[in-house]
Parts: sequence; C-alpha cells; structure tokens
Amino acid sequence: MEPEPNIPNVDDAFSGDPQPMYRLMRESMPAITVIDGAMGAYGLVPHRRHVDEVFRHPELFASTEAIDLQNIRPLIPLNVDPPHHKKYRKILDPLFAPRAMARLEQPIAELANRLMDAFEGHDEIDFAASFSVPLPSQVFLSLLGLPLDELPAFLAMKDGIIRPNKVVGCPRDHPDAVAHQKATAMSIYDYFGPLIDERADDPRDDLITTFLRAEIEGEKLTREEILDISFLFLIAGLDTVTASLDCMFAFLAQNPDHRRQIVDNPGVIPDAVEELLRWETPVAAVVRVATQDTELGGCPIDAGQMVTLMIGSANTDDVEFGDGDAVRFDRDPNRHLAFGGGIHRCLGSHLARQELRVALREWHRRYPDYSLKPGVDLAYTDGVRSIEHFPMLLGPATPAA
Repeated sequence: MEPEPNIPNVDDAFSGDPQPMYRLMRESMPAITVIDGAMGAYGLVPHRRHVDEVFRHPELFASTEAIDLQNIRPLIPLNVDPPHHKKYRKILDPLFAPRAMARLEQPIAELANRLMDAFEGHDEIDFAASFSVPLPSQVFLSLLGLPLDELPAFLAMKDGIIRPNKVVGCPRDHPDAVAHQKATAMSIYDYFGPLIDERADDPRDDLITTFLRAEIEGEKLTREEILDISFLFLIAGLDTVTASLDCMFAFLAQNPDHRRQIVDNPGVIPDAVEELLRWETPVAAVVRVATQDTELGGCPIDAGQMVTLMIGSANTDDVEFGDGDAVRFDRDPNRHLAFGGGIHRCLGSHLARQELRVALREWHRRYPDYSLKPGVDLAYTDGVRSIEHFPMLLGPATPAA
C-alpha cells in the first residue's frame, strides 16, 4: 500500500463528470493506495472486487469509528457492527421493506404534484430549490407526522451536519465549522428527544410511534436508540435522496434521448432509476476503518487505517458491468452499489427507490420537455453529489391529474 504521487487529488473527482477519473483510478492504482488529503491520509479503493471484499468483511473493516458527525453516540444502524448490528436490522428492516414503502406511493405523488403546481406559468425554475430539496424533506416530515412548516428547521439541521463549512464560510476543519457542526448535532438531539417523549405519551400513525412499538423477540428499542436512529434518518433521508434527484435530472436534462425513453415508456422508470443510481452514484464514497493489520489484493493495511471505498468507481468497473461507461436502461443484471453493500446496505434504500420512481413518473407526466439553462456549468458538492443551484428551462406542461 504505497503512496501514489501521480494520482490526482480525488476531491477533483467529486464533480459533474467523475467517470473519467474513476477509470483513471482503476487503470492506474492497485487494490489500495494511500492518499494524503486535507483530513489526513486514507487508503483509496477503486476496484469493484476489492470494494465487495471490504463490504463482506465487517470484522476486518468496521463502520463503528468510520463516521464522525459530532454525534455523541453511534448512528444506528450505520455505526454499529456485529454482533449488535443484527438486532437493529431485525427490528428495522421490516419497517422499511418494499411492501411497507409501497403504501407511500400516493402520498409521495401528492407532495410531488403540489410542488409542481407552483411551476405553472413559469418557463424557468431552480430545480434544487423548487423540487429536489423540498420533496424528500416533505416526505420525511410526513413520515414523522410533523407539519410541513418545520421544513426550514430540518434543512438547517441537515446542512449544519453535512456542510458546516458552507454554512459558516470556512474550511471543514476550521474551529468555527467544527463548533457549528457540534452545536447542530446537539440541536438534533434536543429536537428529537422531546418528540420521542411526546409520542410515547400520545401515539400517532407516524415513524417515531412505529419505532416505539417495534420489537423483536420481546425486546424493544430504548429511547436513546430511537434518538440515534432519528439522527441518522434526518441526515440520510434528506440529503441523499435530494442528491439522487439532482444527479438524475441533471443527466436527463442534458441527454434528451434518455429522457425521451422515459417519456415514451414510463414502464422503464424502475430500471432507469437503477441505472442512473449506478452511473451517477450520488454517494460517491464510503469509509471503513481497519480493525487489525490485514491486506487487500496483496496490499498491506495497518490496523486503524481509514479506507475509502470508491463506490462510484466500483459502479462503472468493466470487470463487473462489461460496458460500465454506457448508460443503458435495459441493463440486466444491474448489481450496483449505490446503496452500499454487505450488512450495512442502506436501510432506507426501498424508501429512496419509491421516492425516485414516483418523482420521475410524475415529473415526466407533467413536464416531458426540460433542459439545463444554456451557459450554466452545474457545480456539484463533494462527497454527496448534490447541486446547490440548478437553473432549469421548462417546456409546456401537461395538466395535472
């Protein structure tokens, strides 16, 4: 695992066109290469087979210490490894199974159409501000049984955790950014703690009440465990689906042939969602920490070494996909890793899929013609590839159903 000085800074890859960088990584790098970044040295893993191997071995590559969002306890189930991880997945997986998420189809469609109603009479919108940010947030608020006017508070908490540097206008490791992230983390605990207590006294038809009632083999979740789950869901439920919508619609706005496939045949949407998740990989990388001295593809790894899995690169690896650089809505099979892999595969993947499928269906039913505003160069955020400003031109709309 030797440093590779000729590999470009990987931060440059988290942009609007990361795929050429992914290919360069796979062609130029071994199983794992040490990169010196702003936050210290970390091992970079670009190849699909090695990413799969790390996902399959949580006993060697742990999630427990991999993510620090100034949370004071583990983010459940993400920061919990075996054997305790199994307990949480047994309780939580049925709550987010495909059949349970199918019941949300109509409410999500109603929220999406309500947002699109505001576009009528406009030939230009900011897609991020008008649709990709509010839709997942409103779905999340609805799941919690909270009024939609709570949206600004939720977005402030999300941005204070994910992008404190943007909020305070300084580098992520600056004391002011760290202090803001820490204060935001405490505000999340302060928000959800009383909400959990309220639902314990006054149950509702919402997610928190469902957590309170859920049990496996007679064991229920504690208040603190529900608080830790809620912290994670706030971050994952808002930011990653927003980023996925940004990436998908940016691609479709600039690739009219693919957009026309969806308009002409809405039945292709489930496969289109999977292929665009693979190609765009909104969450471009995830982190693990080596629990002991080990190796990957013949490269030694020291205990405590941070390992960054480039799932965007793994998702375009020709060894797995044959034609990884082609975007095909008829790809079958499509074993992408956009939701991660192994025991920590994203708990909310079925919810995310439901939101994305409904959003693409309802949008293209009403707005089959749209494009990126000419002259605009979309700027993607690093890591989770969202777009803060997305000027979009709208063609004629069809009437709402």
